[in-house]
Amino acid sequence: MKIDWCLWVFMVLAFAKADSLIAQQHTTVIDVSNDAVQACIAKSRLISSIPQKNAFVSQDNYDVLAVELELDIDPDMDAMSGEMTMDFKATENLNRIYLDFADGMTAETVTSDAGLTTITAIGNDLLQIDFENAIAADNQVTISIAYSGNPEGTGFGSYARRQHDGQGIIWTLSEPYGAKSWWPCKQDLNDKIDATTVTLNVPYGNTGVSNGLLIEELDNGAGKTYTWQHNYPIPAYLIAFAVTNYEKFTQEYESDLSAFNINNYVYPEDLERARSDLAVTPPMMSFFEESYGVYPFKDEKYGHAQFGWNGGMEHTTISFMGTFSFNLTAHELAHQWFGNKVTCGSWQDIWINESFATYANGKAIQKLKGEDSFKSWRESRLRSITSAPDGSVYVPAADTLSVSRVFNGRLSYNKGAMVLNMLEDRLGADVFNSVLKNFLNNNALAFDYAKTEDFLRVAEVTSGQDLREFFDDWIYDEGHPSYQVTYSQDQNLEVSLDIEQTTSHESVDLFEGQLPLRLVGENQTRDILVDINANQIQIVLDDIDFAVTDVMIDPETKIISSQNTATLSMDDFDTAQLRLYPNPARDYFIVDGMEGRMEQLIIYDLQGRIVDQYQDANASRFEVPATPGMYLVKIMLDDTTLLTRSLLVQ
Repeated sequence: MKIDWCLWVFMVLAFAKADSLIAQQHTTVIDVSNDAVQACIAKSRLISSIPQKNAFVSQDNYDVLAVELELDIDPDMDAMSGEMTMDFKATENLNRIYLDFADGMTAETVTSDAGLTTITAIGNDLLQIDFENAIAADNQVTISIAYSGNPEGTGFGSYARRQHDGQGIIWTLSEPYGAKSWWPCKQDLNDKIDATTVTLNVPYGNTGVSNGLLIEELDNGAGKTYTWQHNYPIPAYLIAFAVTNYEKFTQEYESDLSAFNINNYVYPEDLERARSDLAVTPPMMSFFEESYGVYPFKDEKYGHAQFGWNGGMEHTTISFMGTFSFNLTAHELAHQWFGNKVTCGSWQDIWINESFATYANGKAIQKLKGEDSFKSWRESRLRSITSAPDGSVYVPAADTLSVSRVFNGRLSYNKGAMVLNMLEDRLGADVFNSVLKNFLNNNALAFDYAKTEDFLRVAEVTSGQDLREFFDDWIYDEGHPSYQVTYSQDQNLEVSLDIEQTTSHESVDLFEGQLPLRLVGENQTRDILVDINANQIQIVLDDIDFAVTDVMIDPETKIISSQNTATLSMDDFDTAQLRLYPNPARDYFIVDGMEGRMEQLIIYDLQGRIVDQYQDANASRFEVPATPGMYLVKIMLDDTTLLTRSLLVQ
């Protein structure tokens, strides 16, 4: 596995050696004391881990090759027990490694093929594995750890037991930091496990589901045993299982690129609804293969397992689903490419997973539901994004302990997705599609990890454009622009536009890009794109052949912006053309002289009370009945007063 070490700073602490109770050779009983290390940082109550890499020790001296888990799971009991077997290769000479494992769990014994091995719980959710015989670099070692306990759910519920229709269910959801709550692991975002096997021993009446292919199902005399094998690289947080009384139905999928089964495990009480809702999965799969390349795990399966959380989780080859809505189904399926094939290289880069899957969800809406639905989807994202003035797509390092910030829907999902839409518009659909495919198939990134800078490099090389400022403004910095457009048109139909951009956050003084404008006239429009390269821009359009009655800013919701205004300029506006007559009037009066330029007429009495008002967009003439009295008449356009006159009606 390729690991970019140069971007990391390690904090390695010295540990006092804890006493161990050494049993027979190859086996040690664990010392559960927590005296060796005191906590160095305060931990969030929401999670029980630390970001990306373990901050207390270095785990860089070994590369995980394969993991086998054999677990005894009863969905009616909190307690679990199991054995974890790990094959690893030493990346340097070593006699000690560390594994992440929750302090509340018990590691009972360890065995290895490397001679006498001891295991010690040193606190801070760490196991220390010591080898009596030094292991030379490039040598492979196998260790097995027997363990048990009542896993504590962290984050979004890394290990959860619930009920549905009176039936127990247990599932795991380890993202971001919860894998260690239920198995001893290396849960950083640097080392993918090359192959996994998960064996689930469950009571009769239950089905155990996990990643990859079901290679064995048997009766063990006390229940059922399900063995699942996954032979693609996978991060620790994507390994998962679920156990309950599932009903299974299968959709056969075949395309020019692949053929495999989509296996769906659902609650019996929801079987028919799931069949109906998930009928959309094959056409989604076909669209995503067409857009992003062959399904990454085509030699195994795809599928869904229902669980008791309202959202979904993209476990590799088997998405766990709380519902089967169109958007959730599309989002989790898209993750098989964005998040599972290529995985964010740090939790600061979570948008590599979530924004890309949200973007793909929008494209699935466009393909399968049409342009109107896609526009509504964009409008919904925009309302979310602009509901606050700050926030970056890229997660600040100080916030990676906050699950709510890492998985912030406004920023990590919606803003990043709209930024990708804007990048697509900037580069063109064909070039952008090539960017995505090149990103997914890059030899250094495919089935490995990627960071924002990796995607930037691929996008620049593929497009031939310098995108640094775009990424700085829209990914790393905060906020969004607002536009104030003032327009006028002379007698020769020449249109003048004064455009001003302000920004919602001080981190960006100017968002460069293109501003979509629509000039509106009677029964005709003209769409233009204005290059924004300064905070104030003036342009003149001399090829307009109709009277412009309005200017719409970003009418198709293509960009991120808010609080935009377009107003008619009163500079060089000949209001002398406006006429109010007769005055004095009898029975009625007329206002005209500004063809297509009037919108509202308001009549006030001498006490300032509104007597009557008339609304007519783009009016050229008002003919108004009147009763005797003294009045004030005001003509308006876009909240701008064009004319105020006193009127006597006899």
